[in-house]
Amino acid sequence: MNPACAHIIDDDEAIRDALQWLFKTRGVACRTWDGGEPFLDAWQAEWRGCIVLDIRMHGMSGLECFDTLLARGQELPVIFITGHGDVPMAVAALKKGAFHFIEKPFNDHDLVDLVEKALALDAERQRAAASRETIEARLATLTQREREVMELILEGKYNKVIADELSISMRTVEAHRSRIFDKMAVRSAVELAQMLTTLRS
Repeated sequence: MNPACAHIIDDDEAIRDALQWLFKTRGVACRTWDGGEPFLDAWQAEWRGCIVLDIRMHGMSGLECFDTLLARGQELPVIFITGHGDVPMAVAALKKGAFHFIEKPFNDHDLVDLVEKALALDAERQRAAASRETIEARLATLTQREREVMELILEGKYNKVIADELSISMRTVEAHRSRIFDKMAVRSAVELAQMLTTLRS
């Protein structure tokens, strides 16, 4: 498991050093990068955390870096650091899925607060993804017949109705229901429905 951290991407060494010091005083792990190109060259899909990205940099701009990350399917929350004239660009980035932007000159603690919210969002996304993977793995253990019974259970149908629809005995339906609940690690049809709602949302 990769530890979460804030990736600071800025071509101004003084700003990188100041933000690194600021984040460490607030207990936020971070790494610094002097531009979008070296960050993208090192990028690993399993990295966790968030990205603090200056919009205007020499070479690749922050927006170009962001677009490249989007094209790669990365989902880390991105906070843009913008000058006054960059606000329209930052708003456009928000529409593409950026987490937030903060305008220079900014309050240091406002930025750290944003970073902590972004880190919490990424952590929640990871928990949700792990939960979906667990549910999908459980579903994969069901037989085709068990899936058919499960769908009818989720429709709220009684065992007798399920037995009639599938032309099987009540006892067989009860056995399928028991195995479904065991495999899905639930105790009731309500829990099962809640679990699958989580998966489909």
